[in-house]
Amino acid sequence: MSLLRILLLVAAVVGGFAWVVRQPVLLGNGFASPRVDPGKLEAHVRFLSEDCSPRHFLARENQLKAANYISDHLRASGARVEWQEFSTRSGKYANVVGHFGETNPRRIVIGAHYDVCGTQPGADDNASGVAGLLELAALLGRAPSLDTHVELVAYNLEEPPFFAGEHMGSAIHARNLRKRDVQIALMVSLEMIGYFSDEQGSQEYPNRLLGLIYPSRGDFIALVGRWDQRSRLQAFKKAAVGAAEIPVVSIAAPSFLPAVDFSDHRNYWSEGYPALMVTDTAFLRNRNYHQPTDTAATLDYQRMAEVVRLVYAGVLCLREP
Repeated sequence: MSLLRILLLVAAVVGGFAWVVRQPVLLGNGFASPRVDPGKLEAHVRFLSEDCSPRHFLARENQLKAANYISDHLRASGARVEWQEFSTRSGKYANVVGHFGETNPRRIVIGAHYDVCGTQPGADDNASGVAGLLELAALLGRAPSLDTHVELVAYNLEEPPFFAGEHMGSAIHARNLRKRDVQIALMVSLEMIGYFSDEQGSQEYPNRLLGLIYPSRGDFIALVGRWDQRSRLQAFKKAAVGAAEIPVVSIAAPSFLPAVDFSDHRNYWSEGYPALMVTDTAFLRNRNYHQPTDTAATLDYQRMAEVVRLVYAGVLCLREP
């Protein structure tokens, strides 16, 4: 076999792998989401990362302050708000839940954790996700009609020492839904959605192969889903593409691939629900991850606003389980 044929074969294999994993969408649904105010996103992030810092599992007063802030904003947007309380050996904690739309057993769940690892400010991780959740609530509250049940959840205890354990707030929430036999069209985890970079080489990946088929600049938002749920990921991506002014890439991969299950969506997979993560890829891009430098000043609120718009498009376009 000639060198040219070998190179063509390798290119075909890599190209085919890229097509299957990346699930390119050339034309979206044509949905244009309402504008989101970047200033409001920044105000949320600054309150959570500055006025409520630290927010680790032992900082009870700051956690309560953050939870009340989230609850007040959800209620102001028109949500039916409840607190899902649960206990661990460290004490009592709560998820804050807001319901929009029709009350029925079939719903879409969007979630973001509000706790922080250690004493860090946690602006991107994960005040950005919570800020996105609150501005998504504002859009849902203004929607002319919402014929599906959308449940927004701010989780506690996503970070160590609870990560991957039974007491993660999202694990509590997912188990409760399964126990009540609630049908979920899709769960979406907002995990770090505020850090972007236009510099070449600013984006890293868990392995070199992914680096060959994905962008080298961290200027996009990523949709991360499981391989066996790729059709739901594709549907969400189709709704997102064109709905906002930000590049969107996706990956459908086995859950054992490093970083694929590094957020609250993992607990919905465990309960048999379709789930995906919307992320700026965390430590694969943001060097401030779990550092004192993860501050509000490092985030791009204009692009964050576009992320909220695309999630809103996904919510409105995915109304069937």
